[in-house]
Amino acid sequence: MDFSLMFWGTTSSDTDAAEKYKLLLEAVRYADSRGFKAVWIPERHFNPWGGLFPNPSVVCAALATVTKQIRLRAGSVVAPLHHPIRIAEEWSIVDNLSGGRVELAMATGWKDDDFVLAPNNYATRRSIHVKAIETVQSLWRGEKVSAINGSQKEIEVAIYPKPIQEELPIWVTSAGSLKSYSRAGSGGYGLLTHLLGQTFSELQEKIQQYQAYRVSGGFQTKGNVSLMMHTFIGNDQERVRGLVKKPLSEYLLQSAELGIPVELRSQWDSADASLKKLMIEQAFDRYFDSSALMGTPDICTNIIKKVEKMGVTDICCLIDFGLSSDDVISSLELLAVIKDQMAAR
Repeated sequence: MDFSLMFWGTTSSDTDAAEKYKLLLEAVRYADSRGFKAVWIPERHFNPWGGLFPNPSVVCAALATVTKQIRLRAGSVVAPLHHPIRIAEEWSIVDNLSGGRVELAMATGWKDDDFVLAPNNYATRRSIHVKAIETVQSLWRGEKVSAINGSQKEIEVAIYPKPIQEELPIWVTSAGSLKSYSRAGSGGYGLLTHLLGQTFSELQEKIQQYQAYRVSGGFQTKGNVSLMMHTFIGNDQERVRGLVKKPLSEYLLQSAELGIPVELRSQWDSADASLKKLMIEQAFDRYFDSSALMGTPDICTNIIKKVEKMGVTDICCLIDFGLSSDDVISSLELLAVIKDQMAAR
């Protein structure tokens, strides 16, 4: 079982500019020194929820210069928003800066507002996603791809600089869709997923299907399954619950608002405030008790063993949901102990 850090937190306009990336830098430096596997950086646009991370390649380029071992992963590049040649070029730079530590999860995207960057791609984003992965991989290997230049002529294009790694490790990001599990498995890619909208039993069944798709695709290994889990560990269960309740509830509210389908947004906006509050309170209780890595070391170790048996190979510990840097680092110290104990079995 690998342990990684994941960032997808919130920021506000009144946050001190000098403090915006303090937690990111402190936590990643700590994780690098304590043998954590990777750090995942998302791509988000035009909203405080994840708003610190509109471009994961830029963030990972900065992290490459202050770390030595930790893998630098996009979690995720929204492939239909960008030309695949540009994706390959940018991440090749980061691969060179980091000495070959780049890995990418690539997603279709879900938020229609994000597609102001590529409005014509929203309806066909799933097919674009598949093609983009193939093109990025070809370019990474040093192959040329056909493209149309400014004179409307077809030319052959290769990327520069040449990346360090001969092959680019790829994950497919899934919110639970069986089609995305199929794409990940049959293509031989890793799988990045979460527990929002999925129970443990549902996730276990889908992991088994992902592994079956890998077999049918001709791949001999079970693959890499990375599971996002909000994480906070402390020595007292009730203190942990008390510390995380307000920030995690606010985080879940923002998450819910962004995930509402276009056709239902007007209903949500007009809903009574007390009803929204009740829904979020219920969501927090359900999430804290059954979908997050939160609590004492013993409780969290049992959860880790549970997801390991399900086929999860990497827990992506999402830590930036509103707690102070000091509290987060204290939690990471306990997590590092658990990580080392798991490795020593």
